[in-house]
Amino acid sequence: MPMRIEPLPALDADLLWQQAACGLLVTDDAGVITRANSTFARWLGYDQEQLLGRPLHTLLTMAGRIFHQTHWAPLLHVQGSISEVKLELLHSAGQRIPMMLNAIRRQHHGVMIQELSLFVAEDRHRYERELINARLLAEERLEHQLMIEQVLNETQQELREAHAQAERRAELAERMVGIVSHDLRNPLSAIRMAADLLQRNETDERQALERHARMVSHIGNSVDRAQRLITDLLDFTLIQVGRGLPVTLAPLDLHELVANTVEELRLTFPGRELHHERHGAGGFLGDADRLYQLLGNLVANAMAYGDSNGTVTVSTRFDPHSVILSVHNVGEPLPEQAQVHLFEPMTRGHQDDGRHNLGLGLFIVREIARAHQGDVAVISTADMGTTFVVRCPRSPEHGG
Repeated sequence: MPMRIEPLPALDADLLWQQAACGLLVTDDAGVITRANSTFARWLGYDQEQLLGRPLHTLLTMAGRIFHQTHWAPLLHVQGSISEVKLELLHSAGQRIPMMLNAIRRQHHGVMIQELSLFVAEDRHRYERELINARLLAEERLEHQLMIEQVLNETQQELREAHAQAERRAELAERMVGIVSHDLRNPLSAIRMAADLLQRNETDERQALERHARMVSHIGNSVDRAQRLITDLLDFTLIQVGRGLPVTLAPLDLHELVANTVEELRLTFPGRELHHERHGAGGFLGDADRLYQLLGNLVANAMAYGDSNGTVTVSTRFDPHSVILSVHNVGEPLPEQAQVHLFEPMTRGHQDDGRHNLGLGLFIVREIARAHQGDVAVISTADMGTTFVVRCPRSPEHGG
């Protein structure tokens, strides 16, 4: 049998108005309070009589007054109602009370009135603050996480690059060990062979002297080859570790320096034609030892890969802004594909002619030229032969 529900006794409308769970106000169309319930008066710390006749905007904060005048009061007049407007009202003691406002504008007995209901929004306000703080914390943590990921990615990239560089250096070291062991073996073997021949007894004193002279010459040439190889290797090591190729610039007579170097190189390459041509005159700031090394590498390259019966020509030339040093030889031209990487380390001119070198000579030439603020280029054709041209400014600003 269904339960019988007794009807509730009639409720007092004025009591409902006074003790409602929200603040209730009535204002005239100008916003002056004409009625306020006890709930609203208690929330703001006033007696109800103190609120009557008081403009509503005087209970708002300064920001609330501006918002009232520019936004929700005009909007209420235009559309007749507003809902869930957030604002702050001032307690009689001065503290701010966050509230939510709903309002209706209507006509009552021929007079326009405004009926407002307000709810304390402290819990909602606290929730919004916590929500904002949580969002800011989440954004901060996300930013921190992204920063960590970026650092991790950068670190991984650095590790990959370091690993690749280590592999390249290990490969380069392995290649260098193989090449150096081969290239040093040649002059050392020649020195040993010459020493063995010098120990032989000769009955003919004249033949013995001639043989001794030839062997001493071979030993000297082999020592020069080994010394060039070791010098290039040391310079290459300095460049690889990032110290650069050191130069000491000083005024010098380039024509005279090259002429003296050519005279010494003629002793290194007996039986080969080596000429020096000079054009123009002028001063030059350079490192004499490095320029001697540069020219020695270029001439050794021309002797090794040019026509063995041809002439190697060294030229020094001054123009208004540059100093030009060139080495020319006749013979088979360099393949175009070989010219692209000719000045890179570990690059050889020929692989199958039995003449080997460490592959650093032309690389060192380029680095010496750059240390003098210049550079080197090659021109190689069947008709004109091969010419290496080093061009530097007449007064380099600084060394490497």
